[in-house]
Amino acid sequence: MTTENPKRFKVATVSRLLGVSRSGYYTWAKHHVSARKARDEEIAAVIGRLRSEKGAFFHTYGSPRMHAELRMGHGFRIGRKRVERIMRERGWAGAVKRKFRFRANPATSEDKVNRNFHVPGPNRLWLGDITEHHTAEGKVYCAVVLDAYSRLAIGWSIGSRMTADLVVDALQMARWRRFGVRGAIMHSDHGSQYTSWAFTSRVHEAGLIASMGSVGDCYDNAMMESFWSGMQIELLDSQPWATRRQLGTAMFSWIEAW
Repeated sequence: MTTENPKRFKVATVSRLLGVSRSGYYTWAKHHVSARKARDEEIAAVIGRLRSEKGAFFHTYGSPRMHAELRMGHGFRIGRKRVERIMRERGWAGAVKRKFRFRANPATSEDKVNRNFHVPGPNRLWLGDITEHHTAEGKVYCAVVLDAYSRLAIGWSIGSRMTADLVVDALQMARWRRFGVRGAIMHSDHGSQYTSWAFTSRVHEAGLIASMGSVGDCYDNAMMESFWSGMQIELLDSQPWATRRQLGTAMFSWIEAW
């Protein structure tokens, strides 16, 4: 048995030995589809059908998620790299999250907290932030001022618009409840409501020390994020909300009673 590579034989010699014409061989070679190529076409057809399926979101899938769908949803035994190659060859790509460019408002303050939310007593560090949630009527916004020592919401305001008045009202409630407090750090993010003239002037007027975390970093106000997470789990995601009034009343009850 010869071990020579068949590719070394001339087409004319092989054709004569096999009893076929050279033109017949070239016709076969031109139109012949390998088993692997045929399998690729089969997989591509399924991917193409999924991507065009109405009411689904397969057109947003990249190769990792499409690979998982083919394996678990359609029983294909296939590697992720093969799916990636098939999609790349046909120009199919998943949806890419848009890059968000943060634009800091010029009226900002130095970060005087540096993620250290442990304070020895009340009225040393106050935290401010806003959250939003949908109802059938539209969004409801809630601004809160939190005392870092007790983690108690000492000021809050609820409304249908995210304006500077919302955060000013929450601060005013905190000042009323902690009457006479001066020198506390008032820490927030760089939202336009907190960098507004209305809010910053009230902070200075109250004798508080303004502080802001770095732009776009939730960890710089992590205690507030934890507060909102609790509200999200225990209240906001507990049911669909029909009206702004219904959700606003529920927010009031959760903050003041719960």
